[in-house]
Amino acid sequence: MENIPYDKRTGKIWLDGKLVDWQDAKLHVLTHGLHYASAVFEGERVYNGKIFKLTEHSERLVYSASRMGFKIPYSVSDIDKFCKEVVEVQKIENGYVRPIAWRGSEMMAVSAQNNTIHFAIAAWVWGSYFDPKIKLHGIKLDISKWRKPAPDSIPWDTKAAGNYMINTLSKHEAEKNGYNDSMMLDYQGNIAEATGANVFFINKEQTEIYTPIADSFLNGITRRTVIEIAKQLQVKVIEKKIKLEELSGYKGCFLTGSAAEVTPVSQIGNYSFEVLDLIGKLSDEYQSLVRK
Repeated sequence: MENIPYDKRTGKIWLDGKLVDWQDAKLHVLTHGLHYASAVFEGERVYNGKIFKLTEHSERLVYSASRMGFKIPYSVSDIDKFCKEVVEVQKIENGYVRPIAWRGSEMMAVSAQNNTIHFAIAAWVWGSYFDPKIKLHGIKLDISKWRKPAPDSIPWDTKAAGNYMINTLSKHEAEKNGYNDSMMLDYQGNIAEATGANVFFINKEQTEIYTPIADSFLNGITRRTVIEIAKQLQVKVIEKKIKLEELSGYKGCFLTGSAAEVTPVSQIGNYSFEVLDLIGKLSDEYQSLVRK
């Protein structure tokens, strides 16, 4: 399935109140969400047939929509139910779920107060976000020329479609330059996150973990989960502003995200890191938790 274009796949997609055939889940070319990025979404992992932290994802989706000035016409419990239904119909044991809500096509301009809010959920089988062989030795990150905007310029704490355009540009440039992903800085030049994952650093003694303060980028659900795991392992987690030049003082680095899970990093620009045992331990504990 991995090489089949997403519009050519088979099965069912939940769309505006009912399950429809995969290839019939369509929208008009003059949909506001396409032209003005007025859409919010989630990315959720399925492990052994269950969606990890489903309700937290559904709550964030509803919150993201409210920050974008619209209301999804379903409750959090409804969204949970529909997501489970799609996973069951698609017979997904281990995969990915994508709920998305967007403004429709009644109005086609910047103003869109009267547009219908549409909602869809798709699910598919999906493995590792990064090549497992590459992950074994740590992925390599370029340093993006694009910076995360100031928090008073975008709805930074949402999974909104428009927020991700600079991430796509950054990842494309990184891949063109031979890297696996890109590290993005915030509007002040501090370390922020990768293009689809939060970042952590480990001190040389492997007793402390450092991560940027999530004040201009999404505080990921996996990020929060891994912080709790680290604390249970008696490892101190410190959230702070981190300058690029400080990276030489860290021994290890890893990313977290629903897609990335726990992924070690071996390089950010000219800075190198080791794939430490602590990263493996955090990954093992995370994998154990998601499969409970």
